[in-house]
Amino acid sequence: MLIKFLYSLRQRAMEQKIEIKETAIKRIGGYLHRVVPIADKSGEIISYALKPLMLEFKPRDIMQVVVGAALLAIPVSLTEEAWTLGELLPKLNIALIAMLSLLFISVFVYFNFYKVTLKGYVLEFVKRVIGTYLISLLIVSLILTLIQKCPWGIDNALAIKRIVIVAFPAAMGGTLSDTIK
Repeated sequence: MLIKFLYSLRQRAMEQKIEIKETAIKRIGGYLHRVVPIADKSGEIISYALKPLMLEFKPRDIMQVVVGAALLAIPVSLTEEAWTLGELLPKLNIALIAMLSLLFISVFVYFNFYKVTLKGYVLEFVKRVIGTYLISLLIVSLILTLIQKCPWGIDNALAIKRIVIVAFPAAMGGTLSDTIK
């Protein structure tokens, strides 16, 4: 997205014979932005283009993840197929589903937020990935507990297996809703 933006800006600059100077990352209004100075042929800066960077995992992002995770967790947690999968799948498969969830979240977050500017923001990347998955697990566990499909105290392993299964789509929903600006 940023690359397309900068490419279109460069195309317009070529048509109008203006020059784009080196970009910088600055905090404006509490949020990080990429500031792209635009200069004319003489090198004088005539304008700035701002592109918001969503590199930090802020409370607004957490709420977006909660809403997105709930949107997909509610319908999936109400299906008997998800409950039965929790009973039938071995622990290895459940662990693989959890790792696949983390992999999908990581790849999506990397290519949508950190592809251009991962350097210096690795901790924020890890916080966003782990935070998204943990929030999804919490939302799913709350929903499954409320509908009495997490047998806590009776069969904790089954409860955790069901949570991990339903958290797979919930985490994807949380990750997608986090991209909303």
